[in-house]
Amino acid sequence: MSEVFNALLVGVGGQGIVLSSDILAEAAALSGLDVKKSEIHGMSRRGGPVFSHVRFGAVVHSPVIPTGAADLILAMEPMELLRWAPWAGPGAAACYLAAPILPVGVEEYPEGLADELARLFPRLVRIELASIRRSVPLKVRNTALLGAASVFLPLELDSFAAAITVLAPRGSAEANQAAFDTGRALAEAQLKEPADVE
Repeated sequence: MSEVFNALLVGVGGQGIVLSSDILAEAAALSGLDVKKSEIHGMSRRGGPVFSHVRFGAVVHSPVIPTGAADLILAMEPMELLRWAPWAGPGAAACYLAAPILPVGVEEYPEGLADELARLFPRLVRIELASIRRSVPLKVRNTALLGAASVFLPLELDSFAAAITVLAPRGSAEANQAAFDTGRALAEAQLKEPADVE
């Protein structure tokens, strides 16, 4: 691998963006790649935005993804994906959890958001909350989304499994791996038969 792969992970406080980006960075490092990572999680305990840049390749000089250069955006919340869309590079893929979190003072999302995201990202995986609500506990939904996003990541599945073993909170590695596998299976199925969007 000679080029740098740029992955941007976004969400709001408490959704597990930092752990997901740690697992992704570890998986890349275990694959023998140079990895740089940065994150911002100020105000995260109040539901504020959280984002992390993960860059990996043969040689990576900076941890920050330039605007318009992300190869993949993983979003734990739909509006966050829209907000970070300007960071996407040409042909970028995106993966998001269709579980809106309304900001204080906002009672409903604007109509047509799913269509707009589909227009912006032809390579898109949308994970419906209903499809994982019963099978994936709330605390590991971030890992399910990472599993879904893994269909776009140039890393071996073994490296993710090893990273989960190393970084998952004590006693939760099995649940995190199961969530990862569920998310990946949903993404693979969706890419075979793209879902309709509203």
